[in-house]
Order: sequence, then structure tokens, then C-alpha cells
Amino acid sequence: MRWALVKVSLAVTAMVVVAFAVPLGLVVREMARDRAFAGAEREAAAVAPALSITTDRDQLERVVASAGSDTAMAVHIPAGDGGEALDIGRRRAAGKDIAAVRKLGRASTSTVSGGSTLLQPVALSSGEIAVVEVFVPESEVTNGVGTAWAVLAAVGAALILGSVAVADRLGVRMVRPAQRLVEGAHELGEGKLGARVPEEGPTELRLAAVAFNSMADQVVQLLANERELAADLSHRLRTPLTVLRLNAASLGEGPAAEQTRAAVEQLEREVDTIIRTARDAKPQTAAAGPGAGCDAAEVVRERMAFWSALAEDEGRKWRVAGADRPVRIPVARTDLAAALDALLGNVFRHTAEGTAFAVDVHNAEDAVIVLVSDAGPGIPDPEAAMARGRGSGTDGSTGLGLDIVRRLAESTGGDVRIGSSVLGGTEVRIWIQLDGRERAPRRRGHRGTVRRRRGPGRPAASFNRPRSLP
Repeated sequence: MRWALVKVSLAVTAMVVVAFAVPLGLVVREMARDRAFAGAEREAAAVAPALSITTDRDQLERVVASAGSDTAMAVHIPAGDGGEALDIGRRRAAGKDIAAVRKLGRASTSTVSGGSTLLQPVALSSGEIAVVEVFVPESEVTNGVGTAWAVLAAVGAALILGSVAVADRLGVRMVRPAQRLVEGAHELGEGKLGARVPEEGPTELRLAAVAFNSMADQVVQLLANERELAADLSHRLRTPLTVLRLNAASLGEGPAAEQTRAAVEQLEREVDTIIRTARDAKPQTAAAGPGAGCDAAEVVRERMAFWSALAEDEGRKWRVAGADRPVRIPVARTDLAAALDALLGNVFRHTAEGTAFAVDVHNAEDAVIVLVSDAGPGIPDPEAAMARGRGSGTDGSTGLGLDIVRRLAESTGGDVRIGSSVLGGTEVRIWIQLDGRERAPRRRGHRGTVRRRRGPGRPAASFNRPRSLP
């Protein structure tokens, strides 16, 4: 906007300067020309009284010398009765021009080498018409014109520079509040809830700043209300959790009882985490520092050990690959565990008992890929499944499981894709970027799915019964 105002001001001022300076310069030139010929007319008028009295050559030469210069003035007297024509001074005008002036009886000008001549007719006592010729050099015709043009150009340049400076200041006054508004919007988008914009500048921008600040206040209030609501709802869960914990304690001994008690304890920890996060007024906007994150292989082994008991009860074959070596990722341990639980919970919830599933971990140079696949019926509409808040329509489905996984991957610059697995069912691929840079989108297969390629040394569908994990 700033440069646009400068360009518009430059164009308008330049047009105004040209519109006024060019005609004014032409007027100055005409005035200089009129001034030069007016002086020539005065010189010619000084000779006219002498010509009306005498035509003696000597006397006329003295008159011409006293009136001007014999090199710039000439007198042409026609031949009288039996006399000869008389020319005094240097003749520059053509004979036909002199004859035309003598015949018409009025003054005229003609162009000659080095300038112009003024031809002034004068009546003699004999009745003949003499012609006084006055030479006007070109330097006298253009005297002062160059200076006038230089002054006009300087004034025009000063006007243009002044208008550009004023437009630039006006542009700064308009652009600076707009830039502050943009910076405030970026800061608010980054989670800096205290970002506000000074209410200054033109009226429109002041109104925009007022609206932005009001919106930011409303966002802060809405987030505070949301945190309070999440904290209150989580706090209300403590009572049923207490009942579950007491009931789990009365189950006695056994693998199922231990699994139930472990699940209740984990649920209590998750509720405590939700309450602490909801009560925290400062958003988590800073990037994770060096050493932050977790070992993805360890988390995968831990969660598969948790779900293996349920898989054993339902007769499901399962497999873990790539989790035998440490794999560091820039993701919190609880976040990765929540994402795996969401995906594995979907497998148990939406596939029949006895359906096999697998979890694979691939460690690349710039990313870690976690694949959760099953041999179920698959997902008919992957895009709808990825939409936040869309459940499957079954009881207990909130539609937020895949959204949790998506936010986990996108926090590192990665993404989540749903495709067809080699087992014949659904494959959810979590791409976790290690360097924090956004990755270029890859080709999608038919209907937006991603086709998996079998990795080197990876069996197509070899499953074992549950075995002990390291």
C-alpha cells in the first residue's frame, strides 16, 4: 500500500507539473521573442524621421550609426525619378521580402541565417517607400528562455519530491498500523493470548484494531471457559473412578484383575493430567528442546503388552515389528501412548473377535513411521474418518481418536494417512517428522488412500501367538 500511494502521487504530480510547466515555458519563449522584436522596432523607428527628411547617404549613415549598428541595421531606398537605388548597411533579407513589404506597406519578419530580420516600411518625402531592415540574432530571441526552463524544471522536481515524501509519510501512517495488526494476528495464532494491537492510525484501521482486541479478549475468555469446563468434567469423573478402583480391589488375584486395576490407575492418571492441563493458563507454544520426547519402541512394547491380554481373550493374532531397538521421537510419552491406545482401541472396537492386527515401527533418517494395521473390513470413507468429531455411529465412539493421532503427527510437521493394509483391512500410518520441517505431500492412491509397499525382509502376513515382550 505504501509504494502504491507513492506511485500514484508521483504519477499525478508529474502530470500536473507537465500540464503547467510546458505551457508556461512556451509563454516565456514567446515573451522573449516579442521583447527582442520590440527592441528592433524601436531601432527602426529611430531612423524613420531622418528618412522622411533626407535621402543623403552620408547623413543616413550617421543616423544609422547613432541608432544602432551598421552590421545589424540596413536601409533600402528605392530608385526615384532618374535616380539610383540606395542600400545602406549590410543586407540580409531577400529582395522579394523587401519588395513585398514595400508593396504591402506594413512591417514583417523573415528568417535569415543566424536569426531573423524585421522589415519596417517608411514613407519618403518623394512618395516612395523605403524599408528599414533590423537584424535580430537568435541569441536575443532565446535570451532567458533556457534559464526559465531550468527554473521550471527545478520547481517541478521539487514539487514531485515533496509530493512523494508526503505520500510516503501518509503510506507509513497507514501501513504501520496494518503491519501491527498482522503481527498481532500471527502472535495470537501462535498462542500468545496477550497479543493486542495499538488503536491508532486512520479511522478504518483504528476500528479494525478495536475489533481485533475485542476478538482476542473473547478468545481468551472462551479458552478460559473451556479449560474450566474440562477441569470440572474431569473432576466429576473422580467419583465413578473411585467406585471402579474399589470394585477392582475386590476382584482378587489373577491376570484379568491385575489388568483391570492397571487400567483404572491409568485412567486416574489421565484424568489428573487433563485437570492440570486445563488449569494451566499458558498455552504450550514453545518447541520441544534437545533431549525432549520419548522412545517410540519402548512405548509400543508397553502398550502392546497392555492390549495383549485382551487380544488373547478374543483370540486375535498380533505382531510387533521394528520395536526391538530404541527409536527417539520429539513427542511426549503420554501423547504417543494416547495415540496408540486410540488406534488399538479402534481395532478392538470396530473389528470382529479373532481379527489379526499388527504394529510396525520404521526408523528413517528424517522421520519415524508407525503403522497400525488390521485384517478387518477396512474404512469405506477415510476422509470422513479423519474429520474431527465424526464417530463411527457405534456406542462409545466420539470420533476424536483419529483426531488425537492427527494432532500428534502434525505437531512434528508430519501427517496421518489411512490406507489399505497387506492384511486386507485398514492401515493407519503415523508419519512423525524428526527435524520439525513440513513434508511435501505424497501421492495418494485411489480414493485418497495410501498404498503400502512391503519393506525389505518384512513378511506379508506372518503372525504368531502372543509372546513375551522385552
